[in-house]
Amino acid sequence: MPSFIDRVVLHVAGGDGGDGCTSIHREKFKPLAGPDGGDGGHGGDVVLVTDSQVTTLLSYHRSPHRSAGKGTPGMGNWRRGVDGDNLRLPVPEGTVVKDRDGNVLADLVEPGATFVAAAGGTGGRGNFSLASSKRRAPGFHLLGEPGERRDVVLELKTIADVALVGYPSAGKSSLIAAMSAARPKIADYPFTTLVPNLGVVEAGETRYTVADVPGLIPGASEGRGLGLEFLRHIERCAVIVHVLDCASLDASRDPLADLDTIEAELAAYSAQLGQAENDPAHTGRVPLMERPRVVVLNKVDDPDGAAMAELVRADVAARGLPVFEVSALARTGLRPLSFALAALVEQARRDAPAVLEPAREIIRPASVGRRGKEVIATVHRIHYPGEGEVFQVRGDKPERWVRQTDFTNNEAVGYLADRLATAGVETELVKAGAHAGDSVLIGEVEGGVLFTWEPTVTAGAELLGARGTDVRVEDYTPRRTNVERRRQYHASMDAKEAARQELRAEAAEGLWTDASSWDAED
Repeated sequence: MPSFIDRVVLHVAGGDGGDGCTSIHREKFKPLAGPDGGDGGHGGDVVLVTDSQVTTLLSYHRSPHRSAGKGTPGMGNWRRGVDGDNLRLPVPEGTVVKDRDGNVLADLVEPGATFVAAAGGTGGRGNFSLASSKRRAPGFHLLGEPGERRDVVLELKTIADVALVGYPSAGKSSLIAAMSAARPKIADYPFTTLVPNLGVVEAGETRYTVADVPGLIPGASEGRGLGLEFLRHIERCAVIVHVLDCASLDASRDPLADLDTIEAELAAYSAQLGQAENDPAHTGRVPLMERPRVVVLNKVDDPDGAAMAELVRADVAARGLPVFEVSALARTGLRPLSFALAALVEQARRDAPAVLEPAREIIRPASVGRRGKEVIATVHRIHYPGEGEVFQVRGDKPERWVRQTDFTNNEAVGYLADRLATAGVETELVKAGAHAGDSVLIGEVEGGVLFTWEPTVTAGAELLGARGTDVRVEDYTPRRTNVERRRQYHASMDAKEAARQELRAEAAEGLWTDASSWDAED
């Protein structure tokens, strides 16, 4: 199992909201003292928060499904349900949150930065909060909303001041081990480093971090080798250091060709990032191809390496790039290099462009009497499988109201009809050409509610019957009174006694006999 993971798909689910409660308060001498059903608790949120102690996404690679706590239902005596616990997921600094389509949702760079990956559902209202001058004792409650469920992609982009880039086996791991306390795996074969390594370097009063990026090869920007897996770790570095192998055993390679190849791959990757990622005002960083570069001619402790470094030093310097001859193995030339990098890092920190904060939205409510009526729903005619042409209603509020409705309670259905009519949904249906008896769908094709539309008469006191009923809803079972219960009970007892008398009469006439009297031989 790998110990370093820098990209995972996380399946998150906010907690469901608790249902409201339908209850009537009872006390001595007041058997019907009014509604006292409490609201349901809200579901918890799934929150991503940056943590400096976390360096990998490994835990989410092993357990990608995470969900927050659910809210508990409301209770009688005006008791509200308990809110579900929020689930806080620590992620490394530099984590980018994207959706399935690759759109950036959040860039968690600062310590303690948070992002709500999945919001919890709202708790349903109890019948106490639903009471009004028209509905003094509602016999229904609202259901809790389900929590948000979605998939997010977490990508880790290492936050370091200096990035070491170069061909495999160029000596990057040896160099970071010689300059810092990092101890990466070092061996004499290509692609020894499979994960980025971080080291902290102190040069005088300056402290900076160095990232050892796994070896790049031609075509890395197109996905060859480990290119696309780790090129993202270069995006946030302030200084790029090219580590060139001056003692390579491959006769087809030379340090200048290696330098040109890696630069071409960086340019191709920078073009793939798009303008938004290369805009200093947006990212607060200098564009990738404009950042300071340093060339390190490594392995000069080898005679052939020293000779090659002597040959290419002037050509590299002619390109305007600082050149340092070092030996990570012999630890020579490291001090000048570390102080030179410290100076470049300090300069980059001073020159870093300020990130422009997004302009704050100023809300200015319209004057009273001049506010236009808000359209909360849109109506379109669509083809519904098995039904033909139907009118589809889409809108946050109508779809939320449908999710909150208990369709087993007729009074709750009537309350939903009142809400839709008052909000103007029926007006939009009329504008779209709907008539009484047409099929209407609220929500998506899958999971929406389909019904036959009849223009609604808003409920008043004269339309409300017993608790849990609504005279506008035809298919309800009337609530029985105590007198009706007694009458039905006595009728049932009389029917049972009549059946017994009939059985006794048949037994007396010999139409059937008791089985216990039969002869065993028969």
